[in-house]
Amino acid sequence: MTRAGAMPPSMPELPEINRRMTALLGALAVREGIHPTALDGVTLMRVSQPMPRMPVLYEPGIVIVGQGRKRGYLGDQVYTYDAHNYLVLSVPLPFECETEASPERPMLAVSIRVDLAVLAELLMKMDGAHRAAAAAIPEGIYSTRLDARLTETTVRLLECLTDAAEAKILGPQTVRELTYRVLCGEQGGALRAAAALHSRFGQVNRALQRIHAEYARNLSVEELAEAAGMSPSAFHQNFKAVTSTSPLQYLKTIRLHKARMLMVYEGLRAGIAAERVGYESSSQFSREFKRLFGTSPIEEIERARGTLGVSSPAMASLG
Repeated sequence: MTRAGAMPPSMPELPEINRRMTALLGALAVREGIHPTALDGVTLMRVSQPMPRMPVLYEPGIVIVGQGRKRGYLGDQVYTYDAHNYLVLSVPLPFECETEASPERPMLAVSIRVDLAVLAELLMKMDGAHRAAAAAIPEGIYSTRLDARLTETTVRLLECLTDAAEAKILGPQTVRELTYRVLCGEQGGALRAAAALHSRFGQVNRALQRIHAEYARNLSVEELAEAAGMSPSAFHQNFKAVTSTSPLQYLKTIRLHKARMLMVYEGLRAGIAAERVGYESSSQFSREFKRLFGTSPIEEIERARGTLGVSSPAMASLG
């Protein structure tokens, strides 16, 4: 099933403002992979080769694509984000993703981290406007149509990034405006719910934050349910509604992604990375790693470094 945001095969020509956004992205994202900018929480992406469907872990954020196309897969849902649609994650979420790109038309995108403190402040100033409906718990991921006002705000953000002083002075306010535009958008309810600490979504989000802070511990469903302020059965049901997976499967997937990042960025051997994220058995870690990523740790780390634009670090340990 495809979520709202997917476009039919024949798409209209992009307006000039969208072409301006793509040109800015091309000028800023000159290196292959994912790279930070002068503005904290804003990263640029450039991918010049098609990427098959593979596991990824996204932090809460807004992803706006100027050129190329990405598709996210979670359960039986498909989320398309391209020049016509943007992606929003209101919680940290592992899912699968594929990328359409080529050397002639690389995938160019900007990602803006979602700051819960900024969300809460904006919602207070909005004074109840655009209040989220409480009938159903929103999902933690969605894609939706990119409108002109959000595109214009994105262009101004990218223009800020072309100058260090402007990025420092004007950038934070432009990020706030962009967040506000998403909050007011057609499916801004998930972001609004994420900032509402006492909503069911907010309760699940507290448990997710606990997992990301303490993933190396043997966290139980009962402990996570207590952190969320729910009974274990209600917690399990609401957790799955947000993440499309069970709490323990989510914890396992997060451990594997964290281990992958330790190997990619810090050069740790698989055995040491496994121990760092809470595995007692290296062989169990290797089996579960291959089950998730489809390759051995060594093969996946080599591939990931190329994708992310990370040079091979010196091995930090010989474990």
